[in-house]
Amino acid sequence: MDRERPPELPDWLAPLVPFDRYRLRVGEHRMHFMEHGEGRPLLMVHGNPTWGFLYRKVVAELPERRYRVVLPDLVGLGFSDKPRDPGAHRVEHHTRWLATLIETLDLEDVLLVVQDWGGPIGLGAFVDQPERLGGLVVLNTVLGPPRPGFRPTTFHRFARMPVVSTLVFRGLGFPQRGLHLAQGDRGSIRGVTARAYRYPLRRFADRVAPLALARMVPDAHDHPSVPALKRVQELAIALECPRAIVWGKRDPVLGRVLGHMKRLLPGARVTETGAGHFLQEEVPLEIAAAIDWCDSAGRRGGRSTPPS
Repeated sequence: MDRERPPELPDWLAPLVPFDRYRLRVGEHRMHFMEHGEGRPLLMVHGNPTWGFLYRKVVAELPERRYRVVLPDLVGLGFSDKPRDPGAHRVEHHTRWLATLIETLDLEDVLLVVQDWGGPIGLGAFVDQPERLGGLVVLNTVLGPPRPGFRPTTFHRFARMPVVSTLVFRGLGFPQRGLHLAQGDRGSIRGVTARAYRYPLRRFADRVAPLALARMVPDAHDHPSVPALKRVQELAIALECPRAIVWGKRDPVLGRVLGHMKRLLPGARVTETGAGHFLQEEVPLEIAAAIDWCDSAGRRGGRSTPPS
């Protein structure tokens, strides 16, 4: 396995992520990821426009010798390679890149934690290797195509406005400069924390992914993302492993999707909170508790492997 060490982080940022850091080639790009601890693999996948930093508080609440935590940065975000072509950002590309990381690290009996685009990308990476998946913790995300009669959010409608969306996303660094607006507690992302989210996308040329990922969200039932999202939903429905949901109900983007997720994952352990979209910053204890529950439930009942 050809791991390489990425460039050092600046002095103000390095202490916030005291993990081992690597880059690994996943096809045509290099994916940055962090590792911490030992034990059962715990794969935690972020969404748009964040990076593995998002999960640092959750990791701090977990027993270090129970889990081998793996925190990847999606291609285009964090410290992974940043393709200049917006067309590189397709659901099937992201799932393939992440699947390659999982295969290369030989992760088995994985506890998967997902949020935002990390949901369909993270679960989608197991569509062709479901035997590797041992548990699922879902945080504010969607695991499938749009429901009948859906209406795109204001955020996603804005992302499709010509010229102005490019100016705001690429020129002004949106949405990473406004993450606090999606929070239940807006003070949860400020100061050095807010700076840490902006830092990997500080250069204009590196800001392709946030807009491309926003446009990757379907605005119609014939959108190019829909076929891949249908495969993700099929796997979600077929899952027999332990499943938990932790939800931030003050999320202005996905807060109201909780009912749909409960129906998609019947029998899942559900924890409702007053957090916002990036709930890892607000309720890390609740997320850590859901992870431990999934781990314990799997050990008590034996791991059920989703059908191939």
